[in-house]
Amino acid sequence: MSSYSEGQTHQLMDAFEAKGFTPDHLTKLGQFRDLSLIREVLDGRAEIKQVEYLVDLDAEPFLPDGWKVEEHKKGGQFKYDSAKVGLYLSKGQQKGKMIVGNDLRKELKNQPVYNANLLDFYLKKENQHLIPEEWKGKAIFFWGTIYRFSVGLLCVRYLCLDCDRWYWRCGWLGYEFDGDSPATVSAS
Repeated sequence: MSSYSEGQTHQLMDAFEAKGFTPDHLTKLGQFRDLSLIREVLDGRAEIKQVEYLVDLDAEPFLPDGWKVEEHKKGGQFKYDSAKVGLYLSKGQQKGKMIVGNDLRKELKNQPVYNANLLDFYLKKENQHLIPEEWKGKAIFFWGTIYRFSVGLLCVRYLCLDCDRWYWRCGWLGYEFDGDSPATVSAS
């Protein structure tokens, strides 16, 4: 029998829910190896320090076999902050419309798009928890790096979820892009 009152339990559950905790988070908390560390924070004897991630947006991008980099917009050393990564849809992608990739590329020319180095950062197993939930079911494009495939076609890589696993694919610039194909842009 627990020594906690029903009221305390409800108060804790309400606080978790208000802060966006999911049932999966509560399961992870219950399975956490050293809950005494949480108690140390609550008692003022320890602090929680947020992990900092640094993404080198100036590095040469990943280059699939037979591909060439047509264009790579460098972006410096990016101290990762999810609030600084936004999604952009062209008017040509909204309200059920589609836009050809070559036209979208021209439109994005002056937008602060992220390059494929951020895509590859997200794909690392240890970083996949940083991928926003709202990206599921979409093809998230990284227009800051344009590739030329071995047969000469231009393409841009994107991040997608398939069978509960994150992958990269590519979209040919001659194809049409719809409302489920946003570009990643700096939101700051």
